[in-house]
Amino acid sequence: MVDRNLIRQFAVEDDALEDIFKDLGDNLDDWDDVVVGDAPDVNTIVEGKVLRIEGDDVLIDIGYKSEGIVPLDEWSEDPEEPKPGDTCEVLLEEVEDDFGLIMLSKRKADRIREWEKVINAHDEGDVVTGNVVRKIKGGLLVNIGVNVFLPASQVDIRRPRDIADYIGKDIECQILKIDESRRNIVVSRRKLIEDRRRVAKEELLSQIEEGDVRNGVVKNIADFGAFVDLGGIDGLLHITDMSWGRIGHPTEKVKIDEQIEVKILNIDREREKIALGMKQLQPSPWDNVAEKYPVGEKVRGEVVNIMTYGAFVKLEDGIEGLVHISEMSWTKRINHPSELVSIGDEIDVVVLGINTDKQEISLGMKQTQANPWDHVAEKYPTGTKIEGTVRNLTNYGAFVELEEGVDGLLHVSDMSHTRKISHANEMLKKGDAISCIVLSVDEDRKRIALGMKQLENDPWETTIPDKYRPGTIVTGQVTKITNFGVFVQLEPELEGLLHISELSDDKIENAEEVVKVDEEIEVRILRVDIEDRKIGLSRKLEGDLEEIEQEAAATTAGAKPEGGRAVSEPLLGGTGGGAGPLFQMPIGGEQPAESEAAPAESEAAAEESGTAETPAEAVEESAESASEEASSDLDDDDPTITQS
Repeated sequence: MVDRNLIRQFAVEDDALEDIFKDLGDNLDDWDDVVVGDAPDVNTIVEGKVLRIEGDDVLIDIGYKSEGIVPLDEWSEDPEEPKPGDTCEVLLEEVEDDFGLIMLSKRKADRIREWEKVINAHDEGDVVTGNVVRKIKGGLLVNIGVNVFLPASQVDIRRPRDIADYIGKDIECQILKIDESRRNIVVSRRKLIEDRRRVAKEELLSQIEEGDVRNGVVKNIADFGAFVDLGGIDGLLHITDMSWGRIGHPTEKVKIDEQIEVKILNIDREREKIALGMKQLQPSPWDNVAEKYPVGEKVRGEVVNIMTYGAFVKLEDGIEGLVHISEMSWTKRINHPSELVSIGDEIDVVVLGINTDKQEISLGMKQTQANPWDHVAEKYPTGTKIEGTVRNLTNYGAFVELEEGVDGLLHVSDMSHTRKISHANEMLKKGDAISCIVLSVDEDRKRIALGMKQLENDPWETTIPDKYRPGTIVTGQVTKITNFGVFVQLEPELEGLLHISELSDDKIENAEEVVKVDEEIEVRILRVDIEDRKIGLSRKLEGDLEEIEQEAAATTAGAKPEGGRAVSEPLLGGTGGGAGPLFQMPIGGEQPAESEAAPAESEAAAEESGTAETPAEAVEESAESASEEASSDLDDDDPTITQS
């Protein structure tokens, strides 16, 4: 049936309408076919004609009983706005909605035609050029006629810091996949670059040689250097090959995407690795370093780095030398170079040595000043009394600071005439101010030997021989018991040895059966050995004093000859070393039985006593090791120096 109301919408008069019906007769269905054609299928593209423009809508006639409306903004991409009478392709989206209208879309029709055009023109693997439209989740949208997807992982060989930097740029890509059913295309810029670089790399590797100079573009920067694209393959420009001078970070010399000139240093064709250099394009400052900085010359430089073992000083760009911590001061004891210098300081140094092969220069700071040891013999002549401060103590002596940087060794054997000293801390403490006598000075070896006991008269040559004459009975205190006898303190710092054979008239196996430590006992002086500084004692108090004196006289072989010192035979007792019988009977007299323990134990007795004066050679040897101790300022015992 014909919808009369629909026809009246086209301003047809009633009389004319009756005439139309009369002409058609009863076959009204045929008239419907004349007025309105068959409706096209939904989601197909049809051609329409612009009837008119009403506000933001465009009325389109597609030959159907109803017109369709298309928003005017769908012509925004066209160069001109539509005009009545223009034809265009539209997509039929819906036929006769609730209001009797049909839904059309020009934009969708255009997209379909563009898609068909791209599909017909390209296959997977083709190279296309497009403009990056915008950033979306997971990548970029690129317009190559239609919008296609470029994943973020396929933007470049190395993923850029921000893919949004590509927005608005025209790029070339390779089509990876076409999905016609979903009208989706995935492209890759990375694969296109890799394919082109593979060809360029093969060509480049066949051409380049070590020593060639090439232009490249900085593609990436790391802490250790920069990667430079040579046109098909990347080479590594290490930070040490950027400049002859010191560089803190590669960004000080190069920037991303900067074009630079480099020299080919090494080519590993199997691993496809190339080492590059920039500084090699300039002459090395080490070529004539020996002429510019002769050994012994004083130069000025800047401190550029400080380590625990020294400081590096820059003499010029690319030339640095090391001032070892031991070469910083003649006098100061330095624990770390930062105590004297800081980075950026300009200092004077002296060139000590040059190794051109290793490109190393040894420098010294202290050589710019006078060495206090050069005139130490003049300042401290032998025999001079000096004042000093105890700086360090060891088992073999004490180091005494005479002035800053000048120490002397006070050996334990030169601390006391009478006292047996095992460690210097028994007499002194660090920081003590003491007086000493200079015994010897060795400027070459930087050693000074000192003595304390030399400040006083030797009691072994004055008071002891007179006070402890053979035969004298004295009272003493037991200080130590050994297997060969007993040590008895006669007065502070003076001991005598009471041999086990002299403890009793009876044979004694163990001295502890007769005496105890700290017990006070009476003893008789048998003999005094001034040379070995020993006093022999006996607990056999009974007997005629004259006989004992005769025995003592016989064993001592005289008191004081013309030389002023008593001459005596080796003696087992006392405070020093030596061996031999404790005493001897006068010639022609009855010889007493020699102690069975005497020969075997004489050496042990000497070691236990241990107050013998150290020979000059031993003192010098101790002083030699002492100098090393002074320089290191260590408290450890020196195993090479022992009391003689």
